Order: sequence, then C-alpha cells, then structure tokens
Amino acid sequence: MVGDGLSLRRELLDSAGVEDALARLADEVFAAECGVAMRAPLVVGIVTGGAHLAARLASLLSDRLGTQVPLGSIDIALYRDDVHLGLARPRVAPAVLPIPVEGQTIILVDDVLFTGRTVRAALDEIIDFGRPLAVRLAVLVDRGLRELPIRPDYVGMQVEGDPGERVRVELRESGADQDRVVAFSQGDSA
Repeated sequence: MVGDGLSLRRELLDSAGVEDALARLADEVFAAECGVAMRAPLVVGIVTGGAHLAARLASLLSDRLGTQVPLGSIDIALYRDDVHLGLARPRVAPAVLPIPVEGQTIILVDDVLFTGRTVRAALDEIIDFGRPLAVRLAVLVDRGLRELPIRPDYVGMQVEGDPGERVRVELRESGADQDRVVAFSQGDSA
C-alpha cells in the first residue's frame, strides 16, 4: 500500500522516460510555437505538479531559443467547480505571471490530464488576467476518460486506463526520490 488506500499497480515511466517525454514536449512546442517566429511563449504551470514541469519545459525551451522563456504559475483552488461542496478551506498560492497575458501565446502545463476539470479551472483563471492570443495545453500524461471537451495540444504519453486507476507523476521537486509516472488502483496488491 502506498497511502490514500491506493496500491502501486505499475510504473509507466522511469526517470529517463520522464526526461525523454519532457524533451519531446519541448521539441513539439518549439517547432509549433517558437520555431518560425522565434518568439517565446509564456509557459504557465498549474500548481503543484504542473508548475514543476512548466519550469523544466521553460528551461528546455530557453535552451532551444537562446533566450529566457517567461515562466508563471497559477493555483486553481478557488476556480474548482467543487470548491463550494463542503471541502476544507483551500490554501491558495498567488498567481505568478511575469508578463501580461494579453496578446500572449500561453503554454499551459499540467502533469496529468484526466477529466478536464482542472484545465477548465485554469482557463477561467487565466482569462481573469486578460485575453491571451492563444492557450495551448501541454501535459506529461493524458489519461483519457474526459468529462469535459478539453484536449491537449502536446502530450508526453497517452495512457489508456480504467476509471478506478489513478496516475501520479512523482517529481524530485515534490520530494520524490526519483522522477517517475506510476499507476495506482484501489485495493490491488503491489
């Protein structure tokens, strides 16, 4: 058992796999968003896992562009559609947006895309800061099984799982021993 009543089912990516997936994401984002215009997008991570991945992605893009890529983060806690359903009072980190979003191409980064509700909340928060030129979604893992019509533009890996399975991205920045992507399920033995 790992905690939260979940048992490890399988490792989907090891540390090298996470690094390779991020490099592929950076290559795709660079080719589509930066390559021709050589203009840096604003990379915005969703707190917490998405923010760590966004920092890595921004660094990789900065290396490819030869200039610093602006990096920001947002905490969607108050934008969740279940915030008023008796949940504990959320702790909210302030949004960090180093440049105005108005007219910018934003690369919104999250670790796992599942139902689409987190991304919907993130879009609502971004729009509260202005009207970007475009918002593109980059995720390390796309789980499928969407509840909302949201689709990623850039994907590190696709996982076909069942609704009872959870996918977790574990990163060194969050206190993990190593980077990896793992699948958990309720009641399975490890």
